[in-house]
This record gives sequence, C-alpha cells and structure tokens, in this order.
Amino acid sequence: MKSRKRVYAICEAAIMIAIALVLDWLKTVLPGQLPSGGSVFNINILPIVFFGIRHGAGWGALTGLVFGGLTYLLGLNSMAIDWTTIICDYFLAFALLGFGAGLFKGRKGAAYWGTLVGGTLQFLSSYFVGVFVWGIYMPEEFLGLTMTSPWFYSFLYNILWAVPNILCTMIVFALLYRSSAMRKYLTGADLQRFA
Repeated sequence: MKSRKRVYAICEAAIMIAIALVLDWLKTVLPGQLPSGGSVFNINILPIVFFGIRHGAGWGALTGLVFGGLTYLLGLNSMAIDWTTIICDYFLAFALLGFGAGLFKGRKGAAYWGTLVGGTLQFLSSYFVGVFVWGIYMPEEFLGLTMTSPWFYSFLYNILWAVPNILCTMIVFALLYRSSAMRKYLTGADLQRFA
C-alpha cells in the first residue's frame, strides 16, 4: 500500500508541475512583467501549494525544487546572473514554497495558510538574493523613488510580484473551497484510502 501511495504522489506531482509550467508560461503573454524576472499576474504557485497541502512538507519541497529547476532550464522568462541566483531564485525559492505549504497538511484553512507561509518563504529567498546579488544592479530610480539601499530596492521589487501572486492564489483557493468535492480533494480526504 505504501508503494501505491508513493506512485500516486509522484504521478500527482508530475501533473501539478506540468500545470505550474503552463501557468508560468501564461505569465509571459500577460502584462505586468518585471524587468529582472517576476510577474504581477501569475498564479504558478497554486499547483505547488495545492500539492504541498495534500502530501506534506517533504513532498511539497521536492515538487517545488523540480518545478524551480525546470522553470530555469526551460527558460520561461528566466533571469539569472550567477549560480547563487539560479539556486536561490529557482531551486530554493520554489522548494521553500512547497515546504511552507506542506507544513499545513490536513489542517483547517491549509490552502490559505500554506499559500501565505509558502509564498512568504519564497519571497524571502528572492529578497535576500536580491539584496546580496541583484543589489549591485540596483537602478538609481525605481517606481519614481530614488534607490539608495539594496535592502529597500529588493523589498520593493520582490513585493511587487509576491503579494499579488499570494492574493490571487488565495482567491482561487477560496473559489475552489466552494465545491464540496474540491474541498475534500484539497484536504486530502481522497488519500485516506492509502492509509
């Protein structure tokens, strides 16, 4: 029974990664692209959070890691200048997203808390790489403000994509929770047959 559960999780992870890649590709045709990566209109985190809250932190982190790596390798609006940006903006950021979401597996409101915590961890990964690596490319002016600190610039830049993505994902989850069948799926009730 344990091997069936593992196979089911791997298949579901592959489906969620594929959906996330399609959503990530869609952001390239929508307005709101930021100059060094990131997009205001993007819900590519939804399938990773969805999977994390169903299967837990370990599976969520692994799925996020694979998705982040594929995103970079496929070049879907990928921006990197060295190995730290590749690791932190792609592999680590999405692994943290899945890990944070997975911490709420089986809990009430898991989709909301998982989105908030996972999204915040993803933001922090990009924020710190923005301070320590991207900060050397900080423009003199951003959004009409004079930039003097990489800490502030990175916060401002990354908050522009993180908050809308988190909020949009929460709205989609709120709509999904309206269906009783989807609510059972979100809570992982269908996985009880493997217990």
